[in-house]
Amino acid sequence: MPDQKKRKPGKLTGLLSGIRNVFGLNIGTIMFGALLVYMIFSAVIYLTSEHIDSYQVISGPLSRNETYTGLVIREEKTYQAEANGYVTYYAREGSKINTGGAVYGVSSTQKPESETVLSQEELAGIRSEMLSFSKGFNPSKFNNTYSFKYQLEGSILQYAGVTEDNSGSSGNSVYGDSDLVSFTSSTLGNQTISKAPADGIVLYCKDGFEEKTVDTVTSEDFDQNSYHETDLKTKNSVKAGDDIYTIITDERWSLLIPLSEKQAAKLADRTIIRVKFLKDDMTQTGDFSIIQVDGTKYGRIDFNKGIIRYATDRFLEIELVTNTVTGLKIPLSSIVTKEFYTIPSEYSTVNEDSQEVGFMVEGRDENGEKATYFKNPTIYAKIEVKKSSSIDDDTSQTEPGYLYYVNKSNFNEGDAIVNQKNQGKFIVGDVGVLEGVYCINKGYAVFRRIEILDQNEEYAIVSKNTSYGLARYDHIVRNADAVDEEEILY
Repeated sequence: MPDQKKRKPGKLTGLLSGIRNVFGLNIGTIMFGALLVYMIFSAVIYLTSEHIDSYQVISGPLSRNETYTGLVIREEKTYQAEANGYVTYYAREGSKINTGGAVYGVSSTQKPESETVLSQEELAGIRSEMLSFSKGFNPSKFNNTYSFKYQLEGSILQYAGVTEDNSGSSGNSVYGDSDLVSFTSSTLGNQTISKAPADGIVLYCKDGFEEKTVDTVTSEDFDQNSYHETDLKTKNSVKAGDDIYTIITDERWSLLIPLSEKQAAKLADRTIIRVKFLKDDMTQTGDFSIIQVDGTKYGRIDFNKGIIRYATDRFLEIELVTNTVTGLKIPLSSIVTKEFYTIPSEYSTVNEDSQEVGFMVEGRDENGEKATYFKNPTIYAKIEVKKSSSIDDDTSQTEPGYLYYVNKSNFNEGDAIVNQKNQGKFIVGDVGVLEGVYCINKGYAVFRRIEILDQNEEYAIVSKNTSYGLARYDHIVRNADAVDEEEILY
């Protein structure tokens, strides 16, 4: 048989084969190409479209309250040792003492060291004090560590008590509920007991402000860098006339805070103000006034209680509680207005099956006969209104009622709504306006009503108890003018 000639591929088949060899055309390449085209198209759409910013609704005041460092001015006096010798302290630092209460004792010899056994309850109290100090410790105020040390020693002294009795009377050495030691005599063993000359709070330190009053304060007194406190407690011997303790003799005290011109103008009309002490987060109300010190304005806050909590402090970090309106905080740029049809609540009805609030609208059935059908539109607000109802010809009374704000797209102007109780009719047409925002929790813009309580240049505080309104942590549109209601955003 003669050899058959091999068939040469056609030109078209050869061209496709060449393209396949160059580009590796297969199903994977086709899918990658389609995905690349889609990504390019999406990027173009993203870059050319207007972006929608979201905002998470938070709760709080309109703005933070301003903080200040205040100078404490109080009535206090430093007392001196009455004799030479070694000191034994009986009153706990920072505790109240009555007139005649024992503050300290002086003896010619040092009191021998003795062991004291504390109960589990007393040890728990000391641990609690140490834990509280540790949590509030500020390295920039390390000198407070020494004050706490002596306070702790006073606590241990209180728990241990004073048991030596020179007169045989059981009333000679007693710690009362107010952390006091009182004696019927002026000596205890070889000690001479020094008693408090007045009621007050005992401190074992001085800082040069003991004789200061609001009228004698200078601008230099507010410089904390130059402030120095002298610890008067010692284990060494003292000499007669040495400063040994201080007593705060009045519960009334003042706090002075420096003010800028703007701050002074903002607070000018206030006569009372609420203060939050950052040391312990306690709040207290005081009388407020503005005074001049060396040509500079200062705020003066006068208190008539609470000094015992800050007896060891000369400077206090405080916050003036001036922003009292709280609620949900939203940007002003999120707020929009919208028109609604308003329908009195007496024309509403409840569907027995779904328990949804709706209205019976007059229309026609398939045969063209008059009929009513239930419609449950989207309700955006239910607002109380007062209306007068006549009882007789001479008298009338005001009774509460409500207006439902419904979407205008759910009704046509002129629709008749029938009252199921008395068959009265209401013609749809009254329009009301609500302020609100667009909520986007579900990916599309939904109008939510708001009630503004306060606002500044950027934000508004709205009520968190508004029916059909916002809730904390809702997501809303920040730039509301770039969105249409029910627009799908993602």
